[in-house]
Amino acid sequence: MMRIAMWSGPRNLSTAMMYAFGNRPDFAIWDEPFYAPYLAKTGYDHPMAAEIIAAHESDPEKVAERCLDTIPAQKPHFYMKHMPHHMIEGFPLIWAKDCINVHLIRHPARVIASYGVKREGMTFEDIGYVQQATLYDQFGGIVIDSSDIRAAPEEMLKKLCAAIDLPFDPEMLQWKAGPRAADGAWAPHWYNAVHQSTGFAGAEGPLPELDDAQDKMRHLAMPHYEKLAKHKI
Repeated sequence: MMRIAMWSGPRNLSTAMMYAFGNRPDFAIWDEPFYAPYLAKTGYDHPMAAEIIAAHESDPEKVAERCLDTIPAQKPHFYMKHMPHHMIEGFPLIWAKDCINVHLIRHPARVIASYGVKREGMTFEDIGYVQQATLYDQFGGIVIDSSDIRAAPEEMLKKLCAAIDLPFDPEMLQWKAGPRAADGAWAPHWYNAVHQSTGFAGAEGPLPELDDAQDKMRHLAMPHYEKLAKHKI
C-alpha cells in the first residue's frame, strides 16, 4: 500500500499528474483535500469559493483523518494532490509522515503568468513557494520539475516511479479527454485546458514576459524554487 502526497503550487501540471496516476488501475486519487478547509478558515475570495465549501469537507481534522483512512474504491494505492499554501497554521500535518512526499515544482515566471490569467489580485502567498520549501525541510521527499515532465513524459515518469519503488505503467501517459469524477468543485474555473487534453502537453517554450509587479513576485519566489530544484530527479 502506497500513499502519495504530491505537493504542488497552482498552475503547475498538478492536475495532469493527478490524471496520470488516476489512469492507473491501482490508484485512487483525491483532488486538493484541504482547499475547502483553507477557504472556510481564511475567508479568501477565490473563484467559486462558496460552491467549494458547500461541496467538500471543510473541517481540517476530518480531512486529515481521511488522508490515512481506508483508500477509496478498494484500490491498493492513494494519490493525493495537495497545495502547500492550503496548510495554514493549525491544520494537522502529522498524517504526511506516513506518506511518500513528492514535490512538483515549476519556474516561478511560468506559474505567475499562468495564475494571473485565471485570478485577479494574486498575492505571493497564493503561489506557495515559501510553504513548499518549508514542507520539503520538514518531510523531505522526491522533487520533480514539471518542465522536465513536459519535455520527456515517459522518461520522467519512469524516473519518478523508480524513485518511489512503484512499477511504471504506460497508462500514465494518456487519458480520455473530459472531466473526472474526482475533480474538485472548482474544476469549471480552473481545468478547462486539462479537460481538453489526452496526455501531457509538449515541451515548454521561452519564459513568459512579466509586468513589474509580477517580476517582483518572481524575484521573491526564485530562491525557494532554486532550493528545491537542486534536489530534482
